[in-house]
Amino acid sequence: MKLSRPVSWFLLAFGVWSWFIWITFVNNLIKDSSGLAFEDGELTAYFWVHLLLAVVSFVLGTIIGVIGLRGLRALRRTS
Repeated sequence: MKLSRPVSWFLLAFGVWSWFIWITFVNNLIKDSSGLAFEDGELTAYFWVHLLLAVVSFVLGTIIGVIGLRGLRALRRTS
């Protein structure tokens, strides 16, 4: 299956955007002072659930970005 150039760029941009957003989220999670992520210095279930969500999003964003990059490379080879 061949991806079009716009679809490939969209997938690549989605992967990059995903990394940007989730890195920002994890940094904010670590710096949390509201008491949701840390309670008496201990990590809470909120922290672990959101960290897991971020890791899964990193993985999916990477996979989607790689698909977009491979689509762009395939288009370049055929041009």
